[in-house]
Amino acid sequence: MIRRIPKPPSWLPLDPYVLALIGTVALAAILPASGTGAQVAGGASTGAVALLFFLYGARLSTAEALDGLRHWRLHLTVLICTFVVFPLLGLAARGLVPYALTPELYGGLLFLCLVPSTIQSSIAFTSIARGNVPAAICAGSFSSLAGIFLTPLLAAALLGGDGGFSPDGLLRIGVQLLLPFVAGQLLRRWIGGFVARHKKVLGYVDRGSILLVVYTAFSEGVVEGVWHRITPARLGVLLGVEALLLAAMLAVTWYGAKRLGFGREDRIAIQFAGSKKSLASGLPMASVLFGAQASLAVLPLMLFHQMQLMVCAVIAKRRSRDVPEGAAQRPADGAAPREAATVG
Repeated sequence: MIRRIPKPPSWLPLDPYVLALIGTVALAAILPASGTGAQVAGGASTGAVALLFFLYGARLSTAEALDGLRHWRLHLTVLICTFVVFPLLGLAARGLVPYALTPELYGGLLFLCLVPSTIQSSIAFTSIARGNVPAAICAGSFSSLAGIFLTPLLAAALLGGDGGFSPDGLLRIGVQLLLPFVAGQLLRRWIGGFVARHKKVLGYVDRGSILLVVYTAFSEGVVEGVWHRITPARLGVLLGVEALLLAAMLAVTWYGAKRLGFGREDRIAIQFAGSKKSLASGLPMASVLFGAQASLAVLPLMLFHQMQLMVCAVIAKRRSRDVPEGAAQRPADGAAPREAATVG
């Protein structure tokens, strides 16, 4: 008798793309790019990052973004949570260095706090929880757009020379990220339709680009020997600190939004958009800002990303059962659970 492999619990979203990221890290550990191979991988990674942000610019609808400004209080709340409250909590964790966290891991943790919010998973979880989905769409889009400018500036101000950050990264950000993004926006009038029609195929281009960035960054880390500085105990502490960070932000966004007078549906959008961080935006930014130290810089972000997916999946499903009687219920999108497990 053949037994079926038990399915994972419904509250545990195993993101196939996160598994692909883990496989890419393992490949870099076993077969790191070195010598000429490293130069080729580095050049390809640079081009992939530029292409990634060009596509970001081509996708973003300026008209939709301006239309969403009508709900400016909600969007401002999300931006404050993402780029003010998160960094303040990250700075508070500096006391853990060097006793619990190495300077490199702390640099990665602080960088995690500077990254913009997600778009896809924020929308998906808001939909599952029967929250304000249009607000989540606009809030995630505004956060991603603001992060292109704010994340490098905050990194320069707060990280300085810590964690491998180089001030020259700001110049590279301008060349590799901002210019392609602006080019995508300027050309959107002519290529926007093509991008929309081929969204699925270009999504694979996005993900493939990020996998290449991860492979290049972790290969550099292996060649430089940075992984010998990390112990299992340090990783355990890092996971504990990130769990506390996520719990704090979930509480701040939910109860803080209530104190500000937002209704239930808006509070749901604020909680999911204001408590999460984007792996898709953070990985390429880290590769540009940190250079050879990028492998350690992105480790906290990769761990936090999977943690936020699992925790927010539980919260979203509980919120969906908590709709007050007589309240208008937003129909949950049937594809939302799958979307929730995508990299954002």
